[in-house]
Amino acid sequence: METTNNADTRIFETYPQIEMHKAHFKNRFGLVLAGDVYLPTDYATKKSPAIVVSGPFGAVKEQSSGLYAQEMATWGFVAVAFDPSYTGESSGSPRNVASPDINTEDFSAAVDYLGQLDYVDRDRIGAMAICGLSGMAITATATDTRIKAVATASMYDMSRSISRGYRDSYTKVERNKIKDYLSQQRWEDAKNGEPAIGPHEVAFDENGEIMHTKGLPDVLPENPNPVLASFYDYYKTPRGYHQNSINSTGAWTATTPMSFFSFPLMTNVQEISPRPLMLIAGENAHSLYYSQDIYQAANEPKELVVVPGADHVDLYDRKDLIPFDKIEAFFKQALK
Repeated sequence: METTNNADTRIFETYPQIEMHKAHFKNRFGLVLAGDVYLPTDYATKKSPAIVVSGPFGAVKEQSSGLYAQEMATWGFVAVAFDPSYTGESSGSPRNVASPDINTEDFSAAVDYLGQLDYVDRDRIGAMAICGLSGMAITATATDTRIKAVATASMYDMSRSISRGYRDSYTKVERNKIKDYLSQQRWEDAKNGEPAIGPHEVAFDENGEIMHTKGLPDVLPENPNPVLASFYDYYKTPRGYHQNSINSTGAWTATTPMSFFSFPLMTNVQEISPRPLMLIAGENAHSLYYSQDIYQAANEPKELVVVPGADHVDLYDRKDLIPFDKIEAFFKQALK
């Protein structure tokens, strides 16, 4: 179902020539996803290729994914940017829950939706994701052969990051501490009748104890970690703040990491072939190794684009650094 856009809370520059409609569609778990559909100027006169877009992890469609989808519409693609289940304007209770299984299904649900539109060629549908939803987009593509090509920007493997730590730094002792913390938290949630919020990526203090952080800080501390500073600069400032974004206003449920410990993403990345895969990452991104590792694991055809001078967050919204020309060429070739 579609509705005309009314209240517009997008945080990026919008193009008056690109029409946008609100859309709602169900995934196979019965959750209703909310999306913004961006339409090329001549969409009503032919069947166009289409692209599903989502991410980053904890962001909403009015942020980075909408920016990407709007650009795609200028290239002649019908593009839908959507809020993953349990976040943004999509349904699901409790709020602020993530799951590698459900969030992978969300991409296929968006394909279901696009393929029902009269002006979309259902044999020419691709997927694009930013940051933490990239692992779900790749996983969906490996199984859902309706997705003919997949590209990612600043790709994060959330299962690996949550269960293994940055650069796989968790020790066996630390992994066991995290699993015990999550297990004990379930007792508390059951007793209270609602989930607590907490860190989705657990950190340890200098004494080896779990730091019970709750999302990004409201005030950036002195001499912050550069990665924290870059995320803060996007989500907590007018550059990228949005009231519906978990990263701007809150945190994930504390037990969200449990499913990411249990279910690794992208284990079947080789099965995307012969459909093409493109991975884009900043030269200075702390997350670059995720794209490099998946590039090594994937079969041809594949492409790794390293953007000079860019960090992880730059590829959320820096139009002067995002290689839109390469993304356009990739999808036009793959979905021709």
